[in-house]
Amino acid sequence: MSGKLITFEGGDGAGKTTQVALLSATLRAKGVNVLVTREPGGTEIGERIRDLILHDPVTLVTAAELLLIFAARAQHIVEVIRPALARDKWVLCDRFTDATFAYQGGGRGVPAERVTQLESIVHHGLQPDLTLLLDLPVTEGMARSVARGKGEDRFESQDVAFKERIRATYLARQASAAHRIRLVDASAQIEVVQAQIKKLVLQVLEP
Repeated sequence: MSGKLITFEGGDGAGKTTQVALLSATLRAKGVNVLVTREPGGTEIGERIRDLILHDPVTLVTAAELLLIFAARAQHIVEVIRPALARDKWVLCDRFTDATFAYQGGGRGVPAERVTQLESIVHHGLQPDLTLLLDLPVTEGMARSVARGKGEDRFESQDVAFKERIRATYLARQASAAHRIRLVDASAQIEVVQAQIKKLVLQVLEP
């Protein structure tokens, strides 16, 4: 079975981390060799950059934030993702470049053309085989984040308007690339969302 790259996207509180773990267990039960990873992160340097971007109190200008994210991604692709795909693993990644278009593009106002330029430099043609966009209303996602009781990171602490722009950008990307980005109703119960994802993965990726 050839390697596949499946990415999970969505706003705060959408349940990506939970659904990545559930899909990983489902695939492993079917005998699939699975690697779970995340962005920013996935490598030693990537995790350091993640901590800087999300939790360090230093003020980052938008250009620096954007470049740091792609620096972490470059390391991640070369060190982790491509080698795993070459070994026929299925890589499940919690966020990837669609998140950059949504957060830095939609949220911060970086022109999409600039993100696309960096994507071309860093990806070298790599694209996910399937992207699962877990979508739910912004206010619901914020309520879930509060209920988790964890401290807010740099993006979770942004205002509603910022998060609405992120959601709108995600949905626009899904509409323009529906063959790759599949919409998942993340407002449902965990088991229902899990069933949606399993169905989509089997439809798109099973021979």
